[in-house]
Amino acid sequence: MRYAAPPLGNLRWQAPQSPASNDSGIQQATTQPLTCPQADWGSSSSYPTQLTKRAVSDTDDGASEDCLYLNVYIPGNTIPTDPLPTMVWIHGGGYLGGSASMYSGADILRDANNEIVVVIIQYRLGIYGFLPGSEVKANGSLNAGILDQEFALRWVHSHISKFGGDPSKVTIWGESAGAGSVFLHTIANGGETQPQLFRGAITSSTFFPSMYFYNDTIPEALFSQAVSLANCSSNEDPMACLRALSYDDLQNINLIINAEGLYGTFILPPVIDDNLFTQRPIEALKQGKVNGEALLSVTNANEGYIFINQSNPMNASTYATNLFPELKSQVAIETNKLYASFNSTVQDILIMGDSIFVCPTYYLLSAFRGKAWKGEFAIPPATHGSDVPYYYPSLSNLSADPIFENTDFFDAFSGAFMAFIVSQNPNDKLNQTSTPFWAPYSINKTEMIFNKTADDQVDIHVNTTSDYLLERCRFWESIGTMTAQ
Repeated sequence: MRYAAPPLGNLRWQAPQSPASNDSGIQQATTQPLTCPQADWGSSSSYPTQLTKRAVSDTDDGASEDCLYLNVYIPGNTIPTDPLPTMVWIHGGGYLGGSASMYSGADILRDANNEIVVVIIQYRLGIYGFLPGSEVKANGSLNAGILDQEFALRWVHSHISKFGGDPSKVTIWGESAGAGSVFLHTIANGGETQPQLFRGAITSSTFFPSMYFYNDTIPEALFSQAVSLANCSSNEDPMACLRALSYDDLQNINLIINAEGLYGTFILPPVIDDNLFTQRPIEALKQGKVNGEALLSVTNANEGYIFINQSNPMNASTYATNLFPELKSQVAIETNKLYASFNSTVQDILIMGDSIFVCPTYYLLSAFRGKAWKGEFAIPPATHGSDVPYYYPSLSNLSADPIFENTDFFDAFSGAFMAFIVSQNPNDKLNQTSTPFWAPYSINKTEMIFNKTADDQVDIHVNTTSDYLLERCRFWESIGTMTAQ
């Protein structure tokens, strides 16, 4: 279903608008929406890098800028008589890929015993959703993709009751950049979003890269590169020039810019826009400025692995400086010391995993002060994204990692999320599972580990967070001004 007007022409890089109201009658919601235009992650050996104009073929069939749709899944074929808790899923993909059609809400309904309503949203990606710079601020809207998400959440608040959902019992859940989006919605508007758009937040592998101020050197350089690639540099109104580009020309620029980031990184994340976000996220969290009442966060044991070019590893200081170009040389040396006990490949894997995924999760947990739970998915190899098929089983055939085909594990792992969606507490199980009592994270810094034994038995147990990991997280937190976090 359409939740916003097509962001075409003059609506490129503008905040989402309500759909035209001249539609009458019943809209047929019988097909999946076209995906928002996609791109690939960075593949360069270093960053920053000189962008060069080159032809990039667009094989993105089935994509369109007219992509602001959402899917609603309800139990059975009739609207529930009693309002049900509602889950809104925000897909991942590094803010440059992903779609609603990838995910079947039927998986979640089945896991939740048909006791919830599910909404899966799409939002603008890549250059369409996250073009930064002061020109965008002055002549459009920064973070259009995040504004799309908030607009969809407001749609849910206004309309989900028509589908049997309870607007006062909404939980937002995302994976990777979707989890990063959840992170951002918890701190949006200084933690005072009105009306309250969700009561619970779930993050699966929180993705939290550098979030620069919109007019910082790197965002301005990215805007300038887009303008240059579009041959708009001499135009008095570069935004008008960019808005006049054909889809094919703009998509070519989208692909070029995103591909030129450091290998395994995503070059167009959200920025601090002086609108939704007015300060560095770490600072907002320290002050406890959050939307929502409860948090469930799960990370994978090997988050950084897939994002590292293992044929060309760097030492810790070199990799950290490429990942965070504003890092001072003395801090880069300290990074070397902190990760000195590992070889270069493992250093890179841990630096990516710690700084971008794992440590930001602990920052977020601390902000919810006693109403937050932490888990770790550890089924080998436990790489980024390998947990998703355990709550979206219809994606199992797309998994690069072997699936632990154990019903008890599936029920326990997915059941924790479903319990949280319904009651805001993973201990209030909808079905009996093998997961022991799960204490909030602030109590003794314990988390639930979801693993298996060497002989393929379910192994779900409580563990205390590693002191060495927390030391590394304190280091990354202390240099947040240099990592732009």
